[in-house]
Amino acid sequence: MLITERKRQKMFCGFPLLLALWLPPVYGSTNNSTTGCRIIHPPRDGGIRYRGLTLTQVKAVEYLPVDYEIEFVCRGEREISGPKVRKCQRDGTWTDMDKPSRCLPTCPRMHLKLENGDVEHTLVGRVPIEGTSVRFRCDPGFLLVGSSHSMCTKSGKWDHPKPTCQVRRPDLSRKKALHVGALFPMSGGWPGGQACHPAAQMALEDVNNRRDILPEYELKLIHHDSQCDPGQATRHLYELLYNDPIKIMLMPGCSSVSTLVAEAARMWHLIVLSYGSSSPALSNRQRFPTFFRTHPSATLHNPTRVQLFKKWGWTKIATIQQTTEVFTSTLDDLEERVKEAGIEITFRQSFFSDPTVPVKNLKRQDARIIVGLFYETEARKVFCEVYKERLFGKKYVWFLIGWYADNWFKTPDPAINCTVEEMTWAVEGHVTTEIVMLNPENTRGISNMTSQEFMDKLQKRLGKDPEGVGGLQEAPLAYDAIWALALALNKTAYELSKKGLRLEDFNYNNDNISREIYKAMNSSSFDGVSGHVVFDASGSRMAWTLIEQLQGGLYKKIGYYDSTKDNLSWYNNDKWIGGSPPADHTKVTITFRYVSQKLFISVSVLAGLGILLGFVCLSFNIYNSHVRYIQNSQPHLNDVTAAGCILALAAVFPLGLDGHHIKTWHFPLVCQARLWLLGLGFSLAYGSMFTKIWWIHTAFTKKDDKKERRKQSQTLEPWKLYSTVGLLLGLDVITFGIWQIVDPLQRIIEEFTKEEPREDLDVLILPQLEHCSSVKMNTWLGIVYGSKGLLLLLGIFLAYETKSVSTEKINDHRAVGMAIYNVAVLCLITAPVTMILSSQQDASFAFSSLAIVFSAYITLVVLFVPKMRRLITRGEWQSEQQDTLKTGSSTNNNEEEKSRLLERENQELGRIIAEKEERVMELRQQLRSRRKQSVTARENCSDNHYPNSSGAVSSLYQPGLPLARCLVAEGGDKLGRNSCDGSRVHLLYK
Repeated sequence: MLITERKRQKMFCGFPLLLALWLPPVYGSTNNSTTGCRIIHPPRDGGIRYRGLTLTQVKAVEYLPVDYEIEFVCRGEREISGPKVRKCQRDGTWTDMDKPSRCLPTCPRMHLKLENGDVEHTLVGRVPIEGTSVRFRCDPGFLLVGSSHSMCTKSGKWDHPKPTCQVRRPDLSRKKALHVGALFPMSGGWPGGQACHPAAQMALEDVNNRRDILPEYELKLIHHDSQCDPGQATRHLYELLYNDPIKIMLMPGCSSVSTLVAEAARMWHLIVLSYGSSSPALSNRQRFPTFFRTHPSATLHNPTRVQLFKKWGWTKIATIQQTTEVFTSTLDDLEERVKEAGIEITFRQSFFSDPTVPVKNLKRQDARIIVGLFYETEARKVFCEVYKERLFGKKYVWFLIGWYADNWFKTPDPAINCTVEEMTWAVEGHVTTEIVMLNPENTRGISNMTSQEFMDKLQKRLGKDPEGVGGLQEAPLAYDAIWALALALNKTAYELSKKGLRLEDFNYNNDNISREIYKAMNSSSFDGVSGHVVFDASGSRMAWTLIEQLQGGLYKKIGYYDSTKDNLSWYNNDKWIGGSPPADHTKVTITFRYVSQKLFISVSVLAGLGILLGFVCLSFNIYNSHVRYIQNSQPHLNDVTAAGCILALAAVFPLGLDGHHIKTWHFPLVCQARLWLLGLGFSLAYGSMFTKIWWIHTAFTKKDDKKERRKQSQTLEPWKLYSTVGLLLGLDVITFGIWQIVDPLQRIIEEFTKEEPREDLDVLILPQLEHCSSVKMNTWLGIVYGSKGLLLLLGIFLAYETKSVSTEKINDHRAVGMAIYNVAVLCLITAPVTMILSSQQDASFAFSSLAIVFSAYITLVVLFVPKMRRLITRGEWQSEQQDTLKTGSSTNNNEEEKSRLLERENQELGRIIAEKEERVMELRQQLRSRRKQSVTARENCSDNHYPNSSGAVSSLYQPGLPLARCLVAEGGDKLGRNSCDGSRVHLLYK
């Protein structure tokens, strides 16, 4: 298998070539007179390929066997002239020995084709070699400009340049105009039209002066200032399309404007050719079927950026972008590429017009390696904020787009309030990636100008300070865009002439001509001032990427990158403020936040004392359970309450345990201990008190069958109370058990905002806090808090309803109600507050643990201390029989009950007395009216029978009215109860 000349150049790099591919020699031949063929010397500037033999083996032998084949190969840009393969014959000679084989230099193939003409040549092989001659001839109607023949010389060059076939110049006054609609952004986010428009005018002049390109037509440009604004572009596009003359093509600039124009142009069958659009979205042929651009896609920057990230060892980057489609799609492509390279985009920011907040966010998130994607005017705003936030210097590296003007940061801008000096400090050291838009080789292209000649001519047209003109770097692209347009129209005119059509027949309703223009544009291939121009399937170009760094206020080239070959050419002249590339992130030191040891010890002491108090109360209650007063308080339920308080207090200890005391693998056990101790403690303590209140409310608060309820209360069955407590406890055990099995509590880490220590600016402290949590923690907390909350609210209600009830079977229910009030209030306050304070370890622990301690203390003190005091002060800890022998009465235990009954009877009697007093007042009124009548009758009588008023009154009351007489005092109007005996008063109130 032979190797092509290009592969040979790549494999052997100009060194002598001796390669072997073995063909087995014929040793079985009957001719023994010949041992083989003698080894011959290779041609000059070439070598021999020996098949199946190494160089060492070749040097060790003098003859090669019969039928053995050798192949001549050349090094460098040379080609074999003469036989390439020779075979050893039986007579000991090689084939074709009369024909010499030489390695001759080759010439470019460009002379083998002539546009609008034919080429006759003496080419034998695949490429022209020394001695090859060509003769040129133009098609009818074209004039040959240049030499009609040329020959390939020893130096590998043609002795005459390639001629051109130019159309015979017709009468210029009769040329037809072809109009091209263009939008140049003379201002706005990217003022590229400032340099691109003069470059396009230069190209129009050069094209219109050529005899061989569109000889019957003259290209004219109708342009508007789009301001790089889609809104302005819409208005101008409407003017271009609906105002005469008809435009045969459109030339927009700026990606946002090109997107609008390219999407609308398909409706008018117009081809769009852009000179300054880099948005990756424009490569979508489904959305933009007639779009071409001489500006490469912005995604070409991304492979270069990734290569630089790898070179400097960065794995974390941040991005900030302007919210336009070109930058959004470019950043999406970058995100995919960095993921493949194992690089992470840690922070992504965007803005529309004001970058203040995004830049502050970059500072807060400790972004170090930052890729900025925005237009030039927005770049000044960004770096003004960068200066204010001090987001520059030895710790930061900015990656920007390289098509800004060289002094863009020095350009006065009323939109910012930073000085030129401040902007210079902020941008120092940043890196730019830029598509190579100017041909680095000093060769002449289709315009017969070198790239340097073009730039000199353009700068003269721009005048003073051309470096500050927007779009200077894209000007070669605009120049070549006009040439691509002209060449495509020229080719289209030739194809249309075969169909009897002309370019001036183009209109917006017929797509026949637009299809021909599309084909011609799609097949474009020429050398321009920006390099070789050829469009891929999506209508975009491929190019090298230039890498520059701002050093001392000036951009310095530090390398090139060819993404097609993954080749990075590095100059090793990059400079860094800190002497070396910075780190991609600040070193972070993790520190855990632990509960204060003083707080933990203090609360633990309180909890320990509470546990001791709980055991004292439990022992007291068990020891005196035979005492009648203790028996009437349901001592077994009180024992459960004391046990629950002890468990709840024991939960304080695991609540304060964290990484300071235990290891990581112990943490789930501590989490379970917290849950079970606190949950079961609450169920036992509160459940027993709730059971008492529930039973009292059930037995005494209904007015109907009140007597029957009281009778039933005299025969209270304790097992009902214990079963209620057991039910509440069982529900908690089931809930906690399912929780532990299905979704067990685990150790999770909560991270806080990084803190910057004073002593080292490049190190940050990352505070972390340990928590007990599970996957569905909120669901489980909702179940537990919901059930417990309803139980607490119901307990408060029942305690309020039974506050005036008294019963001999449960004589401490008022104390139980008071304890329920305190526990419920503390729990209802503590639960939400601890959830809010969960990130503050000291506050959360203090609040929750002290609530548990206070609840337990209040419950134990309220329930047990009064009993201790009563038994100690009254000596009621003896048995009931001993108490009866000492006091002579066993009714002391019921004194409180009797006093309450008497108080209720007194209240009833008071109500009756008030009713009778109202009746007495009515009787007094009647007596007064009769007195007035008697006085009137006495005055009318002629003789005064009654000597005084008292006598008159006395005569009114006959012996049949003893009660009335006793109620009237001798003095007159007042009742005289003292003068009435008890029997009469009794009759009055009966």
